[in-house]
Amino acid sequence: MIKVLIADDQQVIRRGFRLFLDGADDIDVVGEASSGPDAVRQARALGVDVVLMDIRMPGGDGLSATRELAGPETVDPLPVIIVTTFDTDDYLYSSLENGAAGFILKDTDPDDLAGAVRAAARGDGLVSPAVTKRIIGEFARRRPPVTDAAPAASESLSAREIDIVRALAEGLSNAEIAERLFLEISTVKSHLGRITTKLDLRDRVQIVVWAFRHGIADLTPES
Repeated sequence: MIKVLIADDQQVIRRGFRLFLDGADDIDVVGEASSGPDAVRQARALGVDVVLMDIRMPGGDGLSATRELAGPETVDPLPVIIVTTFDTDDYLYSSLENGAAGFILKDTDPDDLAGAVRAAARGDGLVSPAVTKRIIGEFARRRPPVTDAAPAASESLSAREIDIVRALAEGLSNAEIAERLFLEISTVKSHLGRITTKLDLRDRVQIVVWAFRHGIADLTPES
């Protein structure tokens, strides 16, 4: 059973998400929080598997809470999914740097919401490809491109690893990458482990950001 905490200052959002998720046999909403500090406290006390986190909350924002639960210095990071209305918001880009596993929209379809939770729980992250790719693309544009280190870093990856990085940047799950590249899912996971080690990155979200910034992934806007 996947234990979920919903953090949002709007009760109607929390109730709506709870209603959607409680209908899934493998998901259990074990707590609700209306502020960042409360989300951190409950997430740790309840031993949750996934946190759905709003960013702007009175009494403590979700960005600081995301950093505490999933940031680079966190010993045992939790998957944190940012819940957004998709405003063009610098906080969204900052949340990537602070460990967010991906993004979903507040008006997301119930099946997609449950799928996002399952993806985050199994470590796939990047749970809403259409949203996440656009945000990460903008994130990469706002940071100076890293051109000098790109050739050396890219050359450290095999051709197969580059293929996996590009597929990851499209928002594909491990299973979808395996199907596209005719690999076992376990092989994809092994490759991802080697990629993070070679590039000195922590997770798949950081891999995607790296791919966009180094020109490995396509930043051309979708039509």
